[in-house]
Amino acid sequence: MEIRNYAAVIAQELNLQKQQVENVLQLLDSGATIPFIARYRKEATDSLDEVQIGQIRDRHMKLVELDKRRAAILDSIREQGKLTPELERQIEDAVSLTALEDLYLPYRPKRKTRASIAKEKGLEPLAAIIMSQRENNLLRIARQHINPGKGIASEEEALSGARDIIAEWVSENISVRNRLRSYFLKEAVITSKVIKGKERDGEKYTAYFNFSEKISRSPSHRILAMFRGEEEGFLRVSIAPDETRILPGLTKHFIKANNLCSEQVKLSVTDSYKRLLQPQLETEMRHVFKEKADREAIQVFVENLRQLLLAPPLGEKTVMAIDPGFRTGCKVVILDKQGKLLHNETIYPHPPKAEYRLSSDKLKRMVLQYKVEAIAIGNGTAGRETEYFVSKIPFEREVQAIVVNESGASVYSASAVAREEFPDYDVTVRGAVSIGRRLMDPLAELVKIDPKSIGVGQYQHDVNQTLLQESLEETVESCVNYVGVEVNTASKELLSHVSGIGPALAKNIVAYRNENGPFASRQALRQVPRFGDKAFEQSAGFLRIRNASNPLDSSAVHPESYAIVDAMAQYCQCTVAELMQQEELRKRIRLEDFITERAGLPTLKDIMQELAKPGRDPRTRFDVFEFDKNVSSINDVKAGMVLPGIITNITNFGCFVDIGVHQDGLVHISQLADHYVGNPNDVVKLNQKVKVKVLNVEVERKRINLTMKGVE
Repeated sequence: MEIRNYAAVIAQELNLQKQQVENVLQLLDSGATIPFIARYRKEATDSLDEVQIGQIRDRHMKLVELDKRRAAILDSIREQGKLTPELERQIEDAVSLTALEDLYLPYRPKRKTRASIAKEKGLEPLAAIIMSQRENNLLRIARQHINPGKGIASEEEALSGARDIIAEWVSENISVRNRLRSYFLKEAVITSKVIKGKERDGEKYTAYFNFSEKISRSPSHRILAMFRGEEEGFLRVSIAPDETRILPGLTKHFIKANNLCSEQVKLSVTDSYKRLLQPQLETEMRHVFKEKADREAIQVFVENLRQLLLAPPLGEKTVMAIDPGFRTGCKVVILDKQGKLLHNETIYPHPPKAEYRLSSDKLKRMVLQYKVEAIAIGNGTAGRETEYFVSKIPFEREVQAIVVNESGASVYSASAVAREEFPDYDVTVRGAVSIGRRLMDPLAELVKIDPKSIGVGQYQHDVNQTLLQESLEETVESCVNYVGVEVNTASKELLSHVSGIGPALAKNIVAYRNENGPFASRQALRQVPRFGDKAFEQSAGFLRIRNASNPLDSSAVHPESYAIVDAMAQYCQCTVAELMQQEELRKRIRLEDFITERAGLPTLKDIMQELAKPGRDPRTRFDVFEFDKNVSSINDVKAGMVLPGIITNITNFGCFVDIGVHQDGLVHISQLADHYVGNPNDVVKLNQKVKVKVLNVEVERKRINLTMKGVE
């Protein structure tokens, strides 16, 4: 199918204009990335956003795969000599993979089945006679099919074989499969039971030891939990509707008379459902609902990751970072404004060494010597104790102490990326550096860590790993390009996520920068090996060159539009820099006068917004947060307390809140607001500062239940 034909199908499904879809597909086919198309090709797409462009791409890929499967099925049936014009038309008209496979089912090469064995014995004519239900002397006809040489010794053996053939016919009936499929989707019940003898080992699945509900109403986290329990060998899970409500209607569909033949058909239909249709449809339902649960869980992960990556940066400040610890001490590092490691040492302010005074003096000295502006403290083991210790030190200059979520820092510190950057330092130094940099710029630091290790997912190990990885990588790319990248300070990991660049070219950029010094302009990037025209087109608008001779190089204005800005400046009889600095000059511009063949009003409006705030970081401002100083361990938490907290993870069943006691509390979805909440993401965001009330505490099980209802 050509792009034009695919476009018509996709446009109808997504309620878009065919031309929009055609243009998107052509741009994608030419190598354009989704961020580039969404930001710099608005005229071609009529301002479609990244989500819509992604939907077009994904649907196009599915249609291409569908057509590949369609061609393979046609070839297979044609080789069998069974492809009729009517069947070919039905296959060509099929609009889903399920419809295609249903049509192919009777022709699919099978291993030996009871029906195929019966056919080999010559019982297909008998099955056809029975199915017609016109024969009133069935036993006489069955007797004619007795053939000991073929293993048919009696009338009953002949009838049994014929029933096997009829059962397969029933299971391959497209109308029946579609009706049953619809019924399963609406009425099937997922049932979970504990495997005998596994009660103790599978204690964490207690809620599912004897559980059932309509699967259409079952949220993704419950489905994934049951499937995980089954995978681990603790639960037995089944998916099926009440067969007593299915069999009468199914039988009625095939019964045409009231004789011995119809009795045989009734037996065949019951056998077909129990032995063939029900297991086949259960397998299909498992796939359908697992895929749905996967998509929902991945969407939760993606939303959380986006919020985490776009968390407010502290910015370019000299930072002291502390990776807390008790016995092994607290690793302290000093980072300059660009995140470069200047100094590291270890202090022991906590038991067993408890070198309180010495540790305090060391921190005071470092803060003064390096002109430290902020202190980042990891929130892991000894985090609250270290925060309390630092808060009591009388520093000689103003300095903020900020607790930082260190999830994934240990993963980074042991990674090849960290070893390459800090080959002469151990994992504790690298971990402290990661904590400090995460405060300065969460996005720049978190791109170095596998998103699955950041700790904001839901059942992330149970979902489709390929789809998860693709979704997370796409989210990282979207966030990086949304913010933009300072090319002269960015790591190769950050640069690799810029539209059109990738790991190999990012490595070349850093190597060229290290050898030749900072890039003076965007055009200078063309000197980098393998940085061709396409890469430049796709990436240039997302790269920033601070203090470049052309001020537009530090903005999101694409170089292809520089001539438009030059024309605007010429019209205003000023320089580009003056145009960017003076609102009065920009007000004199009438956008309609600067429309070109490529740049219409959407692009011109974007240019004007960027001229007003060139290179502005779209992330929100950094806000300092403090936990309750009277609560530092779970033993301090009591029912009824109202505490400040930070949302660390959002799931379909609620959100987890860090209240500063090394154990996040759960706000169940029913406790998020005074009104009904269908999706937690509608009312809370990752890293959001909230106040919560403690409902109850289970110290032994390390469980804290919280509420946000009625909390001011």
